[in-house]
Amino acid sequence: MDFDLQWLLLGLPLAFAIGWLASRLDLRQWRREQKDSPKAYTKGLNLLLNEQHDKAIDAFIEAVQQDPDTSDLHFALGNLFRRRGEYERAVRVHEHLLNRADLPRSERVRAQHALAQDFMKAGLFDRADQAYRALYGTAFETEARLALLTLHERSRDWQAAVEVAQQLEQSGTASFATRISHYCCELALEADARQDAATAEEALRQARAAAPRAARPLVQAGQRAFARSEHAQALALWSELSAIDPEAFSLVAADFATAAVALGEQAGALGKLRALYLRTPTMDLLQAISTLEPQPERKRERLLAHLRQQPTLSAAQAFLMQNQGHPLGDNEAQYVRDALSLAARPLQRYRCAACGFEAHHYFWQCPGCLNWDSYPPRRLEDL
Repeated sequence: MDFDLQWLLLGLPLAFAIGWLASRLDLRQWRREQKDSPKAYTKGLNLLLNEQHDKAIDAFIEAVQQDPDTSDLHFALGNLFRRRGEYERAVRVHEHLLNRADLPRSERVRAQHALAQDFMKAGLFDRADQAYRALYGTAFETEARLALLTLHERSRDWQAAVEVAQQLEQSGTASFATRISHYCCELALEADARQDAATAEEALRQARAAAPRAARPLVQAGQRAFARSEHAQALALWSELSAIDPEAFSLVAADFATAAVALGEQAGALGKLRALYLRTPTMDLLQAISTLEPQPERKRERLLAHLRQQPTLSAAQAFLMQNQGHPLGDNEAQYVRDALSLAARPLQRYRCAACGFEAHHYFWQCPGCLNWDSYPPRRLEDL
């Protein structure tokens, strides 16, 4: 009994010393890890600022390995993967965060938002749709709806775009009336393509109700009436357009003149076109006037006056075409016409005011930057 007690008395201090030593070792290791982790994180930030993305990724991976419980490091790494176009790796990082049971709700929502951005950038629109919808009822709800609106525009799901835009407008985010009007016009085009006239008319009615002073519903409704040879209705719609948006009227000036001739209302239409031409002198309006007043001498006078006021290549080309009695020789005149035709071609385009995308065809939505109404309804030479 004395022997056992003696060993026990000797063992207690030894056990205490071993425990104390072990705790000191663990504390030093923890302090070393805590010291190394900020260094790796700072190193990654410096590399990122210096545009050394590959080395920055390696530094952030090292930081994550040293401190796997820090969510900020995961977010930094995932966002960097996304910026580099490595969307699969970004998805894995953000899905790892979502699978962590200890993650606070605010961080979980943040991870869900980052994951939705990954899917959107990767072009996985179905998964992006689901990921953004999962953000409803969170601090990212408005941002999620805006992203969904862009997604629906890209996928040309116009009905879904209408619904999301209406929800955003009801929430007081901003006014989406013009965009809703465009979406309804796109729905009308789809309905016409499948020969569903009733649905197309209802869509255009909704487009006008959403934005009463928008030009596109009037342009499109008039074009539908003109295609059905309902010239009186087309003239009425385009006359309203001329009062609301005189510049946009140039898009339908030629058809307006043709409809007026079909109805025998050249005089009234001619007065309207002349008044519009005085405000915005364009070749579209001038050619429409020539349809109503086709006498060669009058046409020549108008072209010459236009050249003096608007010395454009298109006007010069039209004047040479009209003025066959010009003292230039036939070959010389042909060379001039060919040169003018070639020089005028780049200027007979519409240019997006937002991104500069140019096209011979007028677009309501720019194919380049996807902005609505960013194309002035006047060709480059008329601006």
